[in-house]
Amino acid sequence: MFYRINSATPKSDFELLISFKNGIRKKYDVKPLFSKWPEFKTFYTVLGLFEQVKVEPGGYGVSWNDNLDLSCNELYQNGTPLEGDSSSP
Repeated sequence: MFYRINSATPKSDFELLISFKNGIRKKYDVKPLFSKWPEFKTFYTVLGLFEQVKVEPGGYGVSWNDNLDLSCNELYQNGTPLEGDSSSP
């Protein structure tokens, strides 16, 4: 099952606010990926890149460029539900 994305909003400290088509909203912290995938360290060196996040066609993920992307399922499964959000998975 794919948890398709409606919108992705970059927040401070390399966090994304993700709104899914099923009404669920989650926060996703990108920082842990810096140690797993060296490509993500680019956010430190290319100022403003993180803020250029876009939802991929169909809502199946988000991307910044050809080397930096995240799948909708990664964001859904490893994102943190927003505090006070009455939506449940």
